[in-house]
Amino acid sequence: MALNSYETIYILKPDVTEDKNLTLVNEYKLLIKKSGGQNVFVQHRGRRHLSYNITHYYDGIYVQMNYEGSGALVQILERSMRFNESIVRYLTVKQNALQGMSI
Repeated sequence: MALNSYETIYILKPDVTEDKNLTLVNEYKLLIKKSGGQNVFVQHRGRRHLSYNITHYYDGIYVQMNYEGSGALVQILERSMRFNESIVRYLTVKQNALQGMSI
């Protein structure tokens, strides 16, 4: 079974501590690996100003995760993010296979 490449970006509330942020990153990395995902790469994008307020927050902490997995894995990951009160938004995009190649 071929795995698809995905990119998930989530925005944390600005009052989340660095320790809580690292705990969430490790929790989601473990969830991805436990659900059959692989090649997990995490980038902390830092605190940024939001274009519009989301639930009365004007700033957010951005975290980007790239990984390979199945569509079922994405559903499990997004369900976990939906019920996490520290996350204000998340988005998962399926990466094109040719995106990383130069033509």
